[in-house]
Amino acid sequence: MTKILLIRHATTDSVGKRLSGRTPGVSLNAEGQTQAQKLAQRLAGLPIAAIYSSPLERAVETAEPVAKTLQLPTIINEDFLEIDFGKWTNSTFTELQNEPQFRLFNLFRSSTRIPGGELMLEAQARIIAGLQKLCAQHPQETIAVVSHSDLIKAAVAYYAGIHLDMFQRLEISPASISIIQVFEETAQIQLVNSTGELNI
Repeated sequence: MTKILLIRHATTDSVGKRLSGRTPGVSLNAEGQTQAQKLAQRLAGLPIAAIYSSPLERAVETAEPVAKTLQLPTIINEDFLEIDFGKWTNSTFTELQNEPQFRLFNLFRSSTRIPGGELMLEAQARIIAGLQKLCAQHPQETIAVVSHSDLIKAAVAYYAGIHLDMFQRLEISPASISIIQVFEETAQIQLVNSTGELNI
C-alpha cells in the first residue's frame, strides 16, 4: 500500500479568472504564499517519505515550504504537469464562456479534445501512470504530490471509479489535500479537498 497526498497548488492571481495552463511565470500571490505556509504547518510531523511536484512555478512554490519543513527535496515530475490547454491557454473564462467547444469540453469531458491541446483521457492516463510508478517506488510509504486542479480531479475520479463526464462534481480548492491509499488489488479514497486540520 502507498498513501498519496494529492495537493493542489495554492492561489495565484489567475485562479478562477483564466486558464493559465502551462504559461510560464505564474507564481503564487500573497494569499497563495500564506496558504503554502499553512499547508507546510498542516503537514509538519507527518511521515512523508518524498515530495513530488509539477514543474510549473505555482506548484513548486507550493511544495517548497512543505519540503523545507520536512527537510526533503522537491522532486520535479513531468507526469504531474498541468493539462495542455492548447489555444485556450491564458484565456479568461469570460472569453471562453460563449465558445461552443469549451462548453462541450465541460459537458463531455471524456471525448472532447482541447483545440491544439490534450484530451482529458490523455491527461488522466498521464497522471495515473505517474502515480502508479511512485507506488512501485514507495511501497508502505506516504508521499505528497503537488499538481493542478483538473489533474487531481482526474486522479480522484479514476481511483473512485467515477466517469470523467461527471468529473465537474468534484471540487479541488487551492492548497487542498486529497488522500488516496493505493493497494495492489484496490484503492481507497480517504479524503477529498481538505483545507482544514488533518488527522491521518
